[in-house]
Amino acid sequence: MPAFTSYEPGTPSWVDHATKDLASSSAFYAALFGWEADDQGEDMGHYTINRKAGSSVAGDMATMSPEQPCVWTTYVSVVDADATIELVKQAGGMVFMEPMDVSDIGRMAVFADPTGAAIGLWQPKTFIGAELANEAGSLVWNELNSRDLPTAKAFYSKVFGWEPYDVEMEGMGYTEVKLGDKTIAGMMAMPDMVPDHVPSHWLVYFGVEDTDAAVAKATELGATTLVPPTEIPPGRFAVLADPDGATFAVIALAAT
Repeated sequence: MPAFTSYEPGTPSWVDHATKDLASSSAFYAALFGWEADDQGEDMGHYTINRKAGSSVAGDMATMSPEQPCVWTTYVSVVDADATIELVKQAGGMVFMEPMDVSDIGRMAVFADPTGAAIGLWQPKTFIGAELANEAGSLVWNELNSRDLPTAKAFYSKVFGWEPYDVEMEGMGYTEVKLGDKTIAGMMAMPDMVPDHVPSHWLVYFGVEDTDAAVAKATELGATTLVPPTEIPPGRFAVLADPDGATFAVIALAAT
């Protein structure tokens, strides 16, 4: 079981989902991934930590206004959220939420890169983020889909010290993101099939045992298939929109 007790600064460490209906969202993901919803109570705005086998895997929170979209957000672990937000501003990002304390568990901020993709920061205190990842029912990958990939590469290198490495993947360009000697995320130019109104965004991938079965289950639960099950070198993946319209991907990783 890939358990985590800490994350190297600059590594994606948490994802959460903004929803208009916490109860329905919890029920959807519980049925799809076997998650157990742990409501943090009224003082925390009923923020919900989803757990698998007792370990944290992802979060759920209520949208704060009717205009707020239902989305999955990726958070990158940092040593100092305030200092990192200053780098974001210097590099041309747009800050949506200035650094703020979340009880005694950490400090967070949310911003958009210059291409418009939203992403968050997490400065851990008592809560590190995902205690379980890289297996079925948990987060396995974070990927930027960008409408201006060169600008995005330069931005994230300045803010997090990421090193982009371009690779060929079955005839299409792809960028692996390294932090030191570890590959920690991916980037790609927005595929032509994506409608023009869809902005640059970070896509979260959750592991599954069987992609086709997961898509069938998600559809039964009210999800919409955006990209049907497809083979790629890392495994078989699909992209879905949950009943709230939040986009996420599932992947059955190829045997290594």
